[in-house]
Amino acid sequence: MDAVLTTSLGSAISNPSKPDLRALVLDILVRVFTLIPLLVLVYIFTKIYRQGAHAVTWEFLTAAPSGGMLEGGIFPCIFGTLMVTLLMILIALPLGICAAIYLVEYGGSGALVGWIKAAVNNLAGVPSIVFGLFGVGFFILFVGRNLDHLLQTGLLFGQPCMLWASATLSVLVLPVIVVSTEEALNAVPQSHRTASLALGATKWQTIQNVVLPQARGGILTGAILAISRGAGETAPILFTGCAYFLPHLPVGNLFGFIPMVNPMKQFMELSYHIFVMATQSIDAEKSLPIQYGTTLVLLALTFMLNFCAIAYRIHFRKQLRQA
Repeated sequence: MDAVLTTSLGSAISNPSKPDLRALVLDILVRVFTLIPLLVLVYIFTKIYRQGAHAVTWEFLTAAPSGGMLEGGIFPCIFGTLMVTLLMILIALPLGICAAIYLVEYGGSGALVGWIKAAVNNLAGVPSIVFGLFGVGFFILFVGRNLDHLLQTGLLFGQPCMLWASATLSVLVLPVIVVSTEEALNAVPQSHRTASLALGATKWQTIQNVVLPQARGGILTGAILAISRGAGETAPILFTGCAYFLPHLPVGNLFGFIPMVNPMKQFMELSYHIFVMATQSIDAEKSLPIQYGTTLVLLALTFMLNFCAIAYRIHFRKQLRQA
């Protein structure tokens, strides 16, 4: 056996420039299979841009829909998409980070950690429409109605609104944030934790000042993936707060004079607007440019949010290198 290995190794060393046909074929296949989805993506983006670019005007971006949804613009949809996505991240990101910190730093290898990881993995495979039904049953009917009964507020919390839609989306994207944050925390060398503890720092001080700054890039990666997943979802918000036609913005006045977003109101959203125009429009042919234009705006908005998160990630990595 040793003689065979020595002979093979010697022949490989003696012919370093001899091409390996299998490796060459495998390299070509990998490149082709990588190029196929990229070409499909370029084709989809090109088609959307060609069909929808002429519909995206200043009025389209700043006006409310009118004329049976076939005239005007989509500004309430843009505003609603931004607000519900930001609120979703504000809810999901702290929960996901705390869950990942517990799993990595405190949980150990007990049965409870195994159950939590299994639950997170299973949650990632649940269809989005199931999250929508869960949002109606849990957030609106259970939490909201009980809050109305407890606070005697009438029908305030127990109805579809932006808050419950964002909470439903946060449950949807929670597995993405937990898994990415968990991987980022595991990537921090254990020796850094040991050195911090040896210098007299407590467990939480070590996590706060040593582990989390190094894992910040991975945490922001989870936020980017969560934005990409949640911004374009329609099924979870279908019953939990999205409106068919609502030209007025979900804005109220705090103390009577300070304008602010009212999370207890319903809202319009880009992906739901596309769904409505494609399935319930009074003139499907006339609404086709509006559908493509709305899709183009939704993609641009998602990319903008992702680029902001990427810019923060690059900034934090530079800070970490300088430190």
